[in-house]
Amino acid sequence: MGRSIGILATRYIWVGMVDGTKLGSVRMFPEPGQGEIDLKSIPWEGMVEEILKEVEFLHRGEPIDSVGAGIPGIVRNGVCDDSPNLAQLKGTNIRESLTTALKSAGIDAPVTILNDADALAAGIGATQGMLEKLIRVWYLGDGVGFGRYPRNDSVGEGGHMVVTLDPKEHYCGCGGVGHLEGIMGNRAMRLRFLDMEPEEVFALARQGDSRADNFVHRWHRALAAATATHVHMEGPGRFYLAGPNTDFVEINLLNRYLQDMVKMSPLQGTYFEIVPTSHDLALIGAAVSSRAK
Repeated sequence: MGRSIGILATRYIWVGMVDGTKLGSVRMFPEPGQGEIDLKSIPWEGMVEEILKEVEFLHRGEPIDSVGAGIPGIVRNGVCDDSPNLAQLKGTNIRESLTTALKSAGIDAPVTILNDADALAAGIGATQGMLEKLIRVWYLGDGVGFGRYPRNDSVGEGGHMVVTLDPKEHYCGCGGVGHLEGIMGNRAMRLRFLDMEPEEVFALARQGDSRADNFVHRWHRALAAATATHVHMEGPGRFYLAGPNTDFVEINLLNRYLQDMVKMSPLQGTYFEIVPTSHDLALIGAAVSSRAK
C-alpha cells in the first residue's frame, strides 16, 4: 500500500511514518517535557519549520510515496478556508507551502491536506479493514468534529450544525446560534455553568442536580439530532464516537433520542460505537488518504 508520512496539527504537531496501514516511529512537537506551547501563537511558517524538523528525523533518505496532513477547519483543494482552532491558517494554501518545504528537504511526493476528523475516519477504516465502507465519526472533545471516509466535497463542519432554534443557545465559539458545539463543546459547557468543568457538570447530574441532569439530556439530544440529520441525508449505519468526552456518553439514552427522530423504516438501523482515540489513528488516516486516487 505504500510508505507515507502522516502529519496532524491540532493542539500539538505529530508526524509519523506509515507503512501500509502500520504506524512506525512518531515525532511530536512540543516534545514531552519541553513545556506547553500554544500552536495558536505560532504562524504557519513556524509550524512548517517544526514539521520539517520532525519529517527529516523520520525520513532518513528512504523513499516516500505520499504525504497526508490533517488540520482542523474547512479544507478544500489544499487551502484552509477557515480554522477557528488555528486561526493563523485561514486563507493559507497549506498544500502548496508544505509541498515546497518538503522538496527543500529532498521529499518530492504528492501532498494531501484534509480535515483532522476526516483523517480520523480514514484511520478507523484503515485499521479495521473497512475502507470500502462509509465511515462516519463524531469527535467529542474541546470542540465537536465530524469526520467522513471517503471524503467528499462538503465543507464538513458538522460541529456547527444547527440543532436547536432556541435564540438563547449562543455559546458556540464561532458566534453562531443553535450549534451542536454550542451545547457539547467544553467552552460552551464552561460558559453555561459559569466556568464549571464538564466533568463536574456530569458528576452533578449523577448526584441528582436537576439543572445538570436537564443539560445532560440536552447534550445527548443534540448529538442525536445531528446524527439524525446525517441519517436523513446519507442513510443509516454505524457512527463511531471518539475523543475524551465519549466518557460522558450514555449509549442507551443516545439511541432512544435517535429513535424518536428517525421514524422512516428504510432509515432505521443506525447504531453507535465508541472507539479508543489517539493521534495514531489520525496519522494513519492522513497517510492512507494521501494515497487515494
